[in-house]
Amino acid sequence: MKKITSYLSTALVLFFFSVSVFGQNAKNPWAISVGANLINLQGDNVESGINFGLPSLSLSRYLTSGLSVGVAYGLGKAQVQNNVDLQYSYLDGFFRFNLSEENTIPYLFAGYGLSRFGDGTDKEGQFPSGESGRTIFGGIGVNIPLSDQINANISTSYRGTSETSDSFNHLQHIIGLSYNFGAGDTDKDGVPDQKDLCPDIPGIKEFEGCPDTDGDGIPDSKDNCPEEAGTEALQGCPDSDGDGIADADDACPDKPGTADMNGCPDSDNDGVADNEDRCPDVAGDPANGGCPWGDADNDGVADNVDNCPNEAGSTSNNGCPEKMIPTALVDFINSEKAKILFSASNSNIKNLYTENLGELVSLLVQYSEVSITIEGHASSDGSESYNQALSERRANAVKAYLVGKGIDASRLQTVGYGESRPVDSNDTVNGRKNNRRAQIERRAEIRVN
Repeated sequence: MKKITSYLSTALVLFFFSVSVFGQNAKNPWAISVGANLINLQGDNVESGINFGLPSLSLSRYLTSGLSVGVAYGLGKAQVQNNVDLQYSYLDGFFRFNLSEENTIPYLFAGYGLSRFGDGTDKEGQFPSGESGRTIFGGIGVNIPLSDQINANISTSYRGTSETSDSFNHLQHIIGLSYNFGAGDTDKDGVPDQKDLCPDIPGIKEFEGCPDTDGDGIPDSKDNCPEEAGTEALQGCPDSDGDGIADADDACPDKPGTADMNGCPDSDNDGVADNEDRCPDVAGDPANGGCPWGDADNDGVADNVDNCPNEAGSTSNNGCPEKMIPTALVDFINSEKAKILFSASNSNIKNLYTENLGELVSLLVQYSEVSITIEGHASSDGSESYNQALSERRANAVKAYLVGKGIDASRLQTVGYGESRPVDSNDTVNGRKNNRRAQIERRAEIRVN
């Protein structure tokens, strides 16, 4: 009998360690425990001391809401009066209820089983009726997690087994370790479903059960390019040219560029990416496809801003030729030569002024683009209406003279002001004479009085 008991104990211990090797998660439903039991017999004919036993084994299954069910087996020794040693063993079924789900888990337990106190004599059966009694027990314990899968446990219970004279009521205390195992692993990747963020796809423990298909150290669940090795900075996407822009977003994935150019370079720094620049090696205008504008008249002013693209001009004049400043004509207008005086009530030009008007004709021929205005004036002699008409005739007389000398009439404008703009007093003879005059102002207009 002792040999059978020893073999059974060894087998259970080996079973525990084999399960430990392949154990899984602390939240897994199965738990196996091994420990030492200490019993204290109750009664008049027993020693009250603590008696040590080894091993104490149990196997349990978590059901729901803190409730577990299991079986327990253990061996030990007991001593009664007259120093009689008994071989103690038990086989139980039990229910356990966790009082909390925190790190340290207190629990209550109760059950029913068989307890044997053998006297050392071989008898048939593991629990012979003469030495065994049906046992009802209940107690309290606590599990203290040591790791994800291993707990230390301590429990104490009272076991009532007074069925025969050879059985005893007793207190039982157990100290041991438990190992939890048996959770599902749908994808068979070694990470239990409760911890597996990708329970249906085989992965690796490092990424909590999720795969890393491209092996770039970024799990597929966080990898924007799960089939191409990339960098963490680009959420797992590759960057072939190393410009910090993922190939998927890079218009030029094989040439380092900038984010402003969608990953493309701008070799000529004209603001047009090389892949869109018709002249990538020459700085140009984005509006012209990255190419510089032409200069058809070679005047240094680009055609797009040249107001005279087919005629050489100057930058200051927007590409058009500078107009000639009629300096001599201005000098003429600012001199006394531009003044033509008429006799009273007369619009005929005196021979005295033909030389001056001849010089004016020459200047108008020289400055062919210049136009002038001829203003006619009169003194206050006569009525206003008469003087108005007289001033107009005097202006037209000067125009007619110039047209007769070959000056285009379209360049000559006439206007009469009558007596409204005197330059001298009309109360004196000389004053009225000066008011009947012709004069060229700085505005390149000739006034005739």
